[in-house]
Amino acid sequence: MNTSILFTVMALTGFAASETYTDQYDDINVGEILENKKLLVPYIKCVLDQGRCVPEGKELKAHIKDALQNGCAKCTDKQRKMARKVVKHLKEKEQDYYKQMVSKYDPEDKYKSTYEAFLAADN
Repeated sequence: MNTSILFTVMALTGFAASETYTDQYDDINVGEILENKKLLVPYIKCVLDQGRCVPEGKELKAHIKDALQNGCAKCTDKQRKMARKVVKHLKEKEQDYYKQMVSKYDPEDKYKSTYEAFLAADN
């Protein structure tokens, strides 16, 4: 009986851990990338399927639609902060790229209220 409880707890813990995106790239210096177009544009082009992707770009691209649809529910706290910073930057300073991303990942504005609410949140 105790063994089955232990396995159940272990399985639930493993399931909960897999419910967040990897934190492997959480220490990326997003500010540096946003301040340098030579660094920023390749990431944007990767996400838009217009260019090659570095590993962290591939990871972002793999989860961007899911994060958009669920308000970054599976993001770590750092990822939420970075996502807000990046999207706000794109909306303010890279509007053409922002429009392309919205067109690609939410062409019918199905998730607009979800990601707009996420962007407006403080945490």
